[in-house]
Amino acid sequence: MFKNLKQQIRPWDYIIIFILLVVSFIPLIIFGYSQKQQMTTATNNAKPTTYAEISVDKKVIKKIKLSRKTQHQLFTLHPHPGEYNIIEVNGTRIRDKEDNTPDQIAVNTGWISKPGQQSICLPHRLIITIKSSNNTNTQDNSLVRP
Repeated sequence: MFKNLKQQIRPWDYIIIFILLVVSFIPLIIFGYSQKQQMTTATNNAKPTTYAEISVDKKVIKKIKLSRKTQHQLFTLHPHPGEYNIIEVNGTRIRDKEDNTPDQIAVNTGWISKPGQQSICLPHRLIITIKSSNNTNTQDNSLVRP
């Protein structure tokens, strides 16, 4: 069996296998380089600020800075008539504590705190997204009722 296999392999096959092996490491090298660049940029610049962006119908209605100094907040959003979402902020994390949707997906998502994470309440078209930036101190309190 091995004799048949050895007869089928040509000298160029070894060269092609070697080239493919070298090429397979290119994504690892690129990823490592980009990670190093991000770390260098992060250490040279001020530490980026993490904030939560709350949007309804693709319109940003509120931005909340998330840090250790952020006080505990609990507020209610009324995205559309008859709908409500109770949002809770606790320091560096945020969640949809309660809403009146049948599936409760956003409530079951729980706390989110890392950039890129999202909590989505699809029936109310409400999205909470964690983002990172250097200058985000604006807050829009529209749709917030005490």
